[in-house]
Amino acid sequence: MSRRCELTAKGPQVGNKVSHSNIKTKRRFLPNLCNVTFISDTLGRNVRLRVSTNAIKSVDHNGGLDAFLKKAKPANLSPRALDLKRAIEKKAGSAAPVEKAAG
Repeated sequence: MSRRCELTAKGPQVGNKVSHSNIKTKRRFLPNLCNVTFISDTLGRNVRLRVSTNAIKSVDHNGGLDAFLKKAKPANLSPRALDLKRAIEKKAGSAAPVEKAAG
């Protein structure tokens, strides 16, 4: 299982651990990932994703999973999240009534 956020594509970073005597050794900074269940209002079901805590805050700030995925760039999303984005756009597009201009 990769250590990468499914919504923001945050992954591990590489840096140095610096000791008291200033000896530098390589280390990895891992993202803070959580297994979270989001509710999709458009699809009407729960979705489990492995996301960073920063992504959880971003989803809440944008008004839910559906709104976040509509704004998200496809390059940052995992294949599962990209499928969700397409399904939400498809369902939202078919649910909107088409009005013709009078005249």
